[in-house]
Amino acid sequence: MLDTSVRRFGSRNVLDFMGRTLTYAALGESVDRAARGLQDLGVVKGTRVALCLPNTPYYPILFFAILKAGGIVVNVNPLYVERELAHLLEDSGATIIATCDIAEIHARVLKVAGQMGVKHVITCPIAGALPTVKSIAYRLFKRAEIGRAPSDARHCTFDSLLKAKGAPVPVAVSPNEVAVLQYTGGTTGEPKAAMLSHANLVANADAMVTFVGGEQPHQDRVLGALPLFHVFALTTVLTYSIRTGAEMILLPRFELQQLLKTIDRTKPSYFPAVPTIYAAITTAAETQKIDLSSIHACISGGAPLPAEVRTAFEAATGAKLVEGYGLSEASPIITCNPIDGINKPGSAGLPFPGTTIEIRDREDPTRLLPVGENGEICARGPQITQGYWHKPAATAELFADGALRTGDVGHLDEDGYLFIVDRIKDLILAGGYNVYPRVIEEALYEHPAVFEAVVIGVPDKYRGQAPKAFVVLAEGAVATPLELRDFLRDKISKIELPREVEIRDTLPKTLIGKLSKKELVAEEAAKAAAAEARGVNA
Repeated sequence: MLDTSVRRFGSRNVLDFMGRTLTYAALGESVDRAARGLQDLGVVKGTRVALCLPNTPYYPILFFAILKAGGIVVNVNPLYVERELAHLLEDSGATIIATCDIAEIHARVLKVAGQMGVKHVITCPIAGALPTVKSIAYRLFKRAEIGRAPSDARHCTFDSLLKAKGAPVPVAVSPNEVAVLQYTGGTTGEPKAAMLSHANLVANADAMVTFVGGEQPHQDRVLGALPLFHVFALTTVLTYSIRTGAEMILLPRFELQQLLKTIDRTKPSYFPAVPTIYAAITTAAETQKIDLSSIHACISGGAPLPAEVRTAFEAATGAKLVEGYGLSEASPIITCNPIDGINKPGSAGLPFPGTTIEIRDREDPTRLLPVGENGEICARGPQITQGYWHKPAATAELFADGALRTGDVGHLDEDGYLFIVDRIKDLILAGGYNVYPRVIEEALYEHPAVFEAVVIGVPDKYRGQAPKAFVVLAEGAVATPLELRDFLRDKISKIELPREVEIRDTLPKTLIGKLSKKELVAEEAAKAAAAEARGVNA
């Protein structure tokens, strides 16, 4: 895919990073040199190489260089703590890791890599990716925040990697061989690596091309505010852009004002993001002028898009916002609302091109359910993973009659649109009744004072579990927990009514801005255990 695009679009810009651009021809040359450098470090077919990088030009260069050298990319979140990073390196068997020179991240990677026996660490300097003036300023004013690698055979820099002599040795790789180990489950438990093949990644990129109406005669610009190590951005930003000759506008992290200035400067045509980012833009639009007229579509993924967030965003900006749905095990997209067509409120859209959606009985996954009946959402298609890396038991549980089990509950309507009720793992069992947190969250978002809402199940002596809501209020808004509970009384059933509403200044999020429940669940479990211990001791 990359070589074809380099030949077709060589003179086009492939990326813009903070104002510094790179052409397709230059990307192709850097990938070849990096691939040879990786081979000189010992990369052969099947070698796992970890990428622990924020969005910079280093990521796409090394991503395609690893694949060209015959290796397997292991995507790693740079904000993982030592324990999480150690698990990924041990589980994947990665022998090389590339990271940035941001001191905090760099020190953590070097420490864990040494403990895990990783053979080589490649350091990618942030200053080296910036435009000249910004690079000088970064080295001058951020000197204390720049990590330094030891000068030995185990450590090398990105620049030294590119000094390798000769072309990369060709490696024969079949489409069905593993290209990426994409770790999943980080918000609910210990991550597992979904094995995504070359064919999986190309299939989802091709499906996105079909979804947006085919290749365009003009060059699209795709705004990359989400990290490329996340599977949503991997397809909607990286592989889609390379497949169509688009330009990626990369931002190292989400920072609202920097994002808005970048939109104004670069005029992107597609903007994939998560609901919390769109909500932040909506709030900003109340006090400043925001021009999103260049954007053909904003595509929301990574987390459910509350109807109120979509409506408010479109009203405030005039931009089109559609919700998609997917998961790491599907590379990731399996459904999306059409950009130019019926966008049903509350729906995750129609099956992505080449994808079949099935609704199966949760108690008997061999039984398909009719239209309108809730069950487990399952999917078939060329983008579906082969399974989990070195986890045959978990892989066996992942499929039902060959269809991917998503772990989500939902139904199809008569037009084929998918409606998601909630995750099976998030299901609250209250007095024998199934309570879906998303139903409560959607009701909370109807209150004008609610900016963010999360609902989890907490221990309850009488019902087993009871729902508890955590809420962040909109800036300047005022509401009490009692008022919010009263607001819900005519919108949800008594069994769904939260036992408690807790108002907080912030809620835990993942790096891409997705609201994360695992920290709240752990916090409430610790409270319950402490309360029980006090009762026993008394």
